[in-house]
Amino acid sequence: MALHNPAEILAQALPYIRKYHGRTLVIKYGGNAMTDPALQQAFAEDVVLLKLVGMNPVVVHGGGPQIEGLLQRLGKKGEFVQGMRVTDAETMEVVEWVLGGEVQQDIVGLINRAGGKAVGLTGRDGGLIRAQKLRLVDPSDPQKEYDVGQVGDITQIDPSVVKALQEDAFIPVVSPIGFGEQNESYNINADVVAAKLATVLQAEKLLMLTNIPGVLDKAGELLTELTPRRIDELVADGTISGGMLPKIAGALDAANSGVKAVHIIDGRVPHAILLEVLTNQAFGTMIRSH
Repeated sequence: MALHNPAEILAQALPYIRKYHGRTLVIKYGGNAMTDPALQQAFAEDVVLLKLVGMNPVVVHGGGPQIEGLLQRLGKKGEFVQGMRVTDAETMEVVEWVLGGEVQQDIVGLINRAGGKAVGLTGRDGGLIRAQKLRLVDPSDPQKEYDVGQVGDITQIDPSVVKALQEDAFIPVVSPIGFGEQNESYNINADVVAAKLATVLQAEKLLMLTNIPGVLDKAGELLTELTPRRIDELVADGTISGGMLPKIAGALDAANSGVKAVHIIDGRVPHAILLEVLTNQAFGTMIRSH
């Protein structure tokens, strides 16, 4: 049902504001929503509004295109295996500089300008994300392993710094960089960080912004709901592949671990987050644990 009357829209939002008051929402921010100025502003406004009506948004961001841009300027070619960026020492420096510096501070600035109080964190802050080197095994040959460099596998998330900020009216903005036993840095897939953080915080919702309307079938039709069994079928026939693999795996993990709702939504739609959280429109793809 299309809503044109502002009073109707506000009335419809009320039960959702009541339902999610005091609850944590983890938002994975990526894709066009990060690069288009109008969408950036809409995103920041959405996050601030959710905070003002009593919810606790936590933003986890990626930065693939920005990393790619800087690597190209340095004359390096980005390489991916199973949706994971191969990260040598030089690439890791670029990743830290782009994610923990430029991109994170841009997002913090956007949210602050929209009237919020954002604070940037990397996995080092407050010992938030501990990681180890990711072992990437070939799906068709378990004996074969790929060395993807300083790509991390999360061993532990300590959410105390995030909780402390939330309780003090701040909006945490997390860069997906972890640290290891020897204080070495790891580049971690942002979808995986968002899913793990949502699980540890027992978030009400995990919202993943993408550049597509949601998960599409072979005919390009939107799949509004996915179960683990359906996901297995779609991976097997190649419908879900590349960068969508870690996204879906993370989403499913979160759904299986107590996050009540996981949504993959179209970040190209202005105010996509508000449409998902505060209206009864089915939007994007919802992933269920069974």
